[in-house]
Amino acid sequence: MHTKPLIAITMGDPSGIGPEIIVQTLQSPDGADLCVPLVIGDRLALERAISVCSSPLTIQEILQPGEARAVPCGTIPLLALSHLTEADMTYGAPSIAAGDAVFRYICHAAELCLHGAVAAMATAPISKEAMHRAGHDYPGHTELLAELCGTDDFVMMLAGELLRVSLVTIHEALHDVPGLVTFEQVLKTIRITSEGVRRLTGKRSPRLAVLALNPHCGEAGKFGRQEAEIIEPAIRQAQREGITAEGPLAADTLFHFAQKGEYDGVVAMYHDQGLIPLKMLHFDDAVNITLGLPIVRTSVDHGTAYNLAGKGTASAGSLVAAIKMAAVLARR
Repeated sequence: MHTKPLIAITMGDPSGIGPEIIVQTLQSPDGADLCVPLVIGDRLALERAISVCSSPLTIQEILQPGEARAVPCGTIPLLALSHLTEADMTYGAPSIAAGDAVFRYICHAAELCLHGAVAAMATAPISKEAMHRAGHDYPGHTELLAELCGTDDFVMMLAGELLRVSLVTIHEALHDVPGLVTFEQVLKTIRITSEGVRRLTGKRSPRLAVLALNPHCGEAGKFGRQEAEIIEPAIRQAQREGITAEGPLAADTLFHFAQKGEYDGVVAMYHDQGLIPLKMLHFDDAVNITLGLPIVRTSVDHGTAYNLAGKGTASAGSLVAAIKMAAVLARR
């Protein structure tokens, strides 16, 4: 019997649904059996979530990650890195104090992963506005974690049972995307995606679909030259390296075949191109995975849902899936 992995779960923005979905996850049979959890966050925020969720769970503060294994069933091990007030975390209202606390949760979890104190980290949603106001100017978790891990070779992937989609460009203005789709970036994304999907599926040579940037794959240059001059050469180079990649393929038809299992992963050129179809199929259970890091990091695929905060009704499905995937990756 395998020892359950110790997984750090960062609380995310306490003004949103993060604390509530953590409580819901850890009180559900599916969530409780996946790992030994270590919640990194704030005690008051967690107590408030237990109350609004009418949960029987209790809290035990710990000082060292390993102490979480001795915490009894029905009790949440908490590493409290902040002591926020109610005013700091009004439901639906990002604050500077919360934004700074969230930044510290993420940094500490990454440090624990890098030093082997925990097997993986799973993250609840953050408010980028709150972090920016607190002086931490990152587009999101992915870019912050890449900096903390000292790597530029990272790829954001969202995955569900039917689709796994990675992105060549992530959080960028649509106007800037064509200039960011370079041979090097496309090839790097294909390489990292292939290795990541291999770990996820256990397949030695997963089959990847690589999307075009322009409609109809550029229509022989009429709608753009990126397919012929950048994307196709990158695919050919990946194939020479032994990677099973096909394309460029038209995004408006590819997902019809991908959802049927004809591909193990899809490489999209920009955020909405890949994530609209992914979230159509996996709105409640998709997982955000940062590939290419020296640590295992998964996350929910949704935001803070300020409109649901404090009601105890938000779905914890994505967090359950994120922790499950973190446990699988940690074992592998």
